[in-house]
Amino acid sequence: MMRTPHLWSPDSSHIRQEWDTVADNGLRLEQNVAEELVRALNSEVSGLYILFNQVRKHYWLVEGTESKPISDFLEDAANRLTEMTDDIAIRITALGGVPACGPMGIRQHAPIYIEDAHHYDIRSSLERDLDGYATLAVQWREHIELADRLGDTATSELLRRHLETLEADAHVLDRYLADDTLVRHDATR
Repeated sequence: MMRTPHLWSPDSSHIRQEWDTVADNGLRLEQNVAEELVRALNSEVSGLYILFNQVRKHYWLVEGTESKPISDFLEDAANRLTEMTDDIAIRITALGGVPACGPMGIRQHAPIYIEDAHHYDIRSSLERDLDGYATLAVQWREHIELADRLGDTATSELLRRHLETLEADAHVLDRYLADDTLVRHDATR
């Protein structure tokens, strides 16, 4: 068996469930319903992983006149993204799935792209964050409708609750990006 250098894989006798499979679930949802929901929720988890890492990177690199309030917001936002990721990953497990993790699983399901590793100006960084939040919010609305259509009220409610958080954080980012600022234009050069 050829191994990828950065991928650790123990002997297959230790595997309890293969990635990208859905086992029977204790929730007694039909297999096809659970499979569809796990696929949708793995897209949420993947998007959250990418957005978390991007927001965290921007938190590490923020500088400038308004860096303190932006830094505080980004730190708190990253914590909220972590909480959302955990809640959705736990729901995937309850549905009989295996949450997306690792670079290959994340890339397979992610609705947003990973940002290059460069240090960008804060306005560009926040615009990229806002785009990530907006992309996830649109997808989550679609997946709320999917969960409703499939009769999974618990998944629908979980997504609804966290959608409010995504939208609230997107609103804050939008306000930071507004044209109006108290800082004189020439003071930032």
